[in-house]
Parts: sequence; structure tokens; C-alpha cells
Amino acid sequence: MRRERVVSIRRVSFLTLGCKVNQYETQAMKRQFEAAGILPVQDGEDAEIYVVNSCTVTAAADKKARQLIARIRREHPAAVVALTGCLPQAAGALSGALDGADVVTGSKNRAALLPAVLRFLETGRPVREIQPHLPNETFEPVPAGRFDGRFQKAYLKVEDGCDRFCSYCIIPAARGPVRSRPPEEIAREAETLVRAGYREIILVGINLSRYGADLGLRLPDAVRAAARPAGDFRLRLGSVEPVLVAEADYRALAEIPRLCPHFHLSLQSGCDGTLRRMNRRYTTAEYQKTVGTIRSLFENPSVTTDLMVGFPGETDAEFSETCSFVEGLGLLRAHIFEYSPRPGTPAAAMPDQVASRTKAERAKALAGICRRSAEAFARSQAGKTVQVLIEQTGGGYSGNYTFVRVPHAGADVGALRRVRITGAEGETCLGELLPEPQRFPAGWPQF
Repeated sequence: MRRERVVSIRRVSFLTLGCKVNQYETQAMKRQFEAAGILPVQDGEDAEIYVVNSCTVTAAADKKARQLIARIRREHPAAVVALTGCLPQAAGALSGALDGADVVTGSKNRAALLPAVLRFLETGRPVREIQPHLPNETFEPVPAGRFDGRFQKAYLKVEDGCDRFCSYCIIPAARGPVRSRPPEEIAREAETLVRAGYREIILVGINLSRYGADLGLRLPDAVRAAARPAGDFRLRLGSVEPVLVAEADYRALAEIPRLCPHFHLSLQSGCDGTLRRMNRRYTTAEYQKTVGTIRSLFENPSVTTDLMVGFPGETDAEFSETCSFVEGLGLLRAHIFEYSPRPGTPAAAMPDQVASRTKAERAKALAGICRRSAEAFARSQAGKTVQVLIEQTGGGYSGNYTFVRVPHAGADVGALRRVRITGAEGETCLGELLPEPQRFPAGWPQF
């Protein structure tokens, strides 16, 4: 028998798992609830509605979403629980993974969540509304409007879907085909964000490198559109694939002054044999060439990456290849994670699965290499003048995504300031504020 339904609904709590695209979409859904008079709670406050925006990139991510739903149901038995995002989209409406949620929607139609919740409140009957992806579907424009606690940073979603089908990844099933946001819509939302006071706009997508494949456009078209508004702000790219952005694209990107010289190129492995089993469709030589192109075209750029250890069949020799390759890249930073079998992917059925203890040891060894690389990169920045977006932590990130500690910058929180880097401590740079160039009206004598 169904529990007593909440009569007065005024507050909602959103819990987001996964990537920056999910974070953007949570803000968009939050905005829809606010417009309907259902206000988000502050951290630690109870709500009448709980929304879990799920990730399904690994089996561990699925488990985390299920545990979160179970905990909400246990601690707030009278609340409405909604599950949305990639997990239900990939799992299907009849999956036992969705037990415990009153409302379930997928990742395709984010605008459907609020009507589904309202329908549940009206009827008291569970709602399962997962629309299948179709080959020719278009981008769903659901503007986020604003972001909480981002120190004047905002995400701007410009692409959805993926057509790469890496052997370990379920995301093409969860996100569907590539869909791109038209440039005029990108420019309009960028204008809204700049007027709201955001000083850094981060362009994100499920496979950002494939932006425009459905519109006859390329990634620089999205960046140019986002760069149109007047104002004091900069742009940053989310993750891009190593060989899906051509050299001509990088040349075009280098001509956009607002774009930060920071590129997150997802490597995954530094061994060509492992890359083939992953179905990554590039070689380490091609990755190295892309890094060289970036360093030849941009001033003081950085490269960050993702690295996976313990992929099925990864031998000690193959892992050593990865370590040697990564040591030579001069990376700023790397996100290292252990391979986790994702049911429904080819890799989950591959032979020679690597033991958990071996994966943990490899992750620790690779983290040491990447830490030393980050420290060397920080030392290389000494003496340079960079632009830093000042945060409440006593510093902020430069254009190339180096964190710079800046004493006496409290009055400048939320501002882009010129900083001279004076040294480094570990992976952190130390800097001092520089006076801003004085701006004179047109025609004023310059001295």
C-alpha cells in the first residue's frame, strides 16, 4: 500500500552524480522547479522532493545511485523520490535498478521531469517516462540560467550524445546520437551568463569534440558563438578527444582571444595495444602529435587528461608503456581511475580481467608520476604573468588551469586579475597581484 502522500510541496533537493553535463542539466531542472514555486533547499535542510540525477559510466556509479535512493527512502519515508539521467536511460524502464523511486525519467527529455513529478503528486501513481533515443533527434535546449557556488564560473552545454562506442563505455546507449546546439542559441545563453556576472564560461558536452557533426559545423564555431558577448570574461573547453579536433580547428581556436590555453585530452592509456582493445581509435603517436600542435599554437598552454588502469588484458609490460609515455608528456594534471566492468559493454566480457589489488597498485604508481609532472609544471610557471579568476580560497585558477595562491586578494573575489607567479609549493603556484592597466576614454592623452 502506498505511503501517505505529501500535501504541501514547497522544497526540492537535487543530488547530482557524474559529469559536468549532468551538473549543467541539474541547474536547468532546478530552474524549472523554481519557476513552478518549488524552491531548492540549502545544504542539510529537509525537502519534500528528492531528485537524483544519475550517472551510469561505471557499475560503481549505478550502485551509488541505488544506495542514494535507498538512503533517501529510509531517512525521508514521506518524501517524493525522483530518479533521472543516464542510469534509467541505459537500464530501461523495467529494470530493477529503478526500484524505490516514485518518478523515473531518462536523459533524453530533461524538461519532462517536473511534469512527471506533478503528475505523481496528483495521481499518487508511480511514473516511468523514458523516451528512447532516435537517430535524427535534435538538441534539447534547456538553459541553466545560473550556477550556485561556482565562484563566477558557469557551464554552458553545447553538445549531447556520442558515436564513438569505446569498448568499456555505455554512454552512447545512455545519451544517444550526437546533437549540437545552434550557434545563435549558444551566443544567447553566453550573453545571459555574462550579464549575470560570470567571468568564466566552460563549454561542455558528452563528446564536445563532435560538436557540429550534425549541423555541418566544427568546435570553433561553438567557441566563436560563446565569445560574442561584450564583457570581462573568458572561455574554457571541457574534455575533448585527442584526434577528433583537427589541426585546422586548433589554429582557428588559437585565434579566439577569450579561450583559455588549457586542453583536457582524454588519453586513457599510453599503450597502443590497450588503446586498440578499448576501441579508442588513435595511437600514442597521434596523441603526442596533438599535444605538440597545441604547444606550437598557444602561449603557455597546459594539457590535462584521464587515465584508466587495469583494463582487461593490461599486462605489467603494457602498464610500463603507459608510465613511460605519461612521464614524457609534461602533463599539468591527470584524473586516474581503476577500470570497473560495466555490464552491457564488450569490455565486461573480455578475458584476463585484472585483479583489484593490481589495479590499486597501478593507480598509486601512476599517481606518483602525475604528481611529479604537476610539480614540475608548477615550477615552470615561475616568472610568468597570468590571468587568475580569484576565488574565496585565497587564490584561483590561471588560464592554463594552474592553481595560484594569491595573498591579500580577498577584495578581488570574483574578478579576473593579472598575477605574477613568484614560485611554487608542490603542485600550487605562488603569485602576487599586479596593478591593472589604467584605461582612458577614447581620445584621452596617453602618458
